[in-house]
Amino acid sequence: MGSTKIGPFLEDKTILVTGATGFLAKILVEKILRIQPNVKKLFLLLRASDTKSARIRFKDEILEAELFNVLREKLGAELNNLIEEKVFPVAGDVSFEEFGIENMEMKDEMFQEIDTIIHSAASTRFDERYDIAMETNVQGAVNVLKFAKRCAKLKILVHVSTAYVCGEGELGVIPEKSFRLGETLNKDLYLDIDVEKKVIEDKLKELGAQNLTSKEVTMAMRDLGIQRATLHGWPNTYSFTKAMGEMLLGHLKESLQLVIIRPTIITSTYKEPFPGWIEGVKTVDSFFLAYGKGISNVFLGDPNTNVDLIPGDMVVNSILAAIVAHGNIESSQKFIYHISSSKRNPIKLVNIPLFLLHYFTKNPWIDKDGNIIKVKEITTFNSMDSLRTYISRYYWPLLKL
Repeated sequence: MGSTKIGPFLEDKTILVTGATGFLAKILVEKILRIQPNVKKLFLLLRASDTKSARIRFKDEILEAELFNVLREKLGAELNNLIEEKVFPVAGDVSFEEFGIENMEMKDEMFQEIDTIIHSAASTRFDERYDIAMETNVQGAVNVLKFAKRCAKLKILVHVSTAYVCGEGELGVIPEKSFRLGETLNKDLYLDIDVEKKVIEDKLKELGAQNLTSKEVTMAMRDLGIQRATLHGWPNTYSFTKAMGEMLLGHLKESLQLVIIRPTIITSTYKEPFPGWIEGVKTVDSFFLAYGKGISNVFLGDPNTNVDLIPGDMVVNSILAAIVAHGNIESSQKFIYHISSSKRNPIKLVNIPLFLLHYFTKNPWIDKDGNIIKVKEITTFNSMDSLRTYISRYYWPLLKL
């Protein structure tokens, strides 16, 4: 479904986007403004102390991003007029009911006019503090749902989740099925979210009585998240709390139409607004960065593994296509879409070192002294034992010098 259908559908729509300063949300906002300047309103929820601070943050962290260069070139001075008329930064936080919005006039306007909500706000750190991940990914999803139910014209709520809520399983196609409340990947257990909240509360009280530093408390709460995720069968706190968020949305949505988008590993843009835009260092990016800088040429993993990468603009296109497909239908159903590449266009892990060597040989980085960084072939290990043997043989003697 191309922009020929998406653009016209977005005309005169009023859309709320949470997590507006996030990587994916920025691509989404840029796409909407570029293909449909006649969108009615874009409410963008940002963490800020007040509306003025939200507008400053929107300008500094979103509008000034390189991502918007195409739109700036296309519209010139008219871009400022478009932003002034269509874009409304809102100071708020999904962790609070009604997002903690203090501007009552704006909140009432949102309740009366919003017809589409795209919930993109999340804590994506794999080992986030359990209390913070619970507030953002679980309670945040519930707060978005409560807000959605108060929007008189709402047609659809799109919730951006992750494919890794499905956990780690056998090879094969993973069905796009929803979670039941209380379901756990550890079939011997029942997942009671209220119990998980009580575990957090008790742990914080315990830590508070120990006169620990804030860093020590943070580490303990991160460890707790991993422990609880592992107990229930998930690999990390992020996927665990996102799964709980999905459960509560499905259980509490009532007659609201819900679409859940589950992308795999989101990478830079493929095509829109231009190839290769990325921001920050995420997941596999840290390895790419270390290799390009000549810091590391060692890779750990099974060479035959499919690395399920999906460009950010493809995820955004999927979100918008889902809105077009379901946004005008009176329905109380829930739809789930996995946005991935490994079924139709897989990338094997063994190929990534070849791609990196080719790219950084052709497009070398320059170090701080102006010298070209020459990359070497990557050595891939398929087990920790083989990696340890390599380190002890080639690096340990150097460390002892």
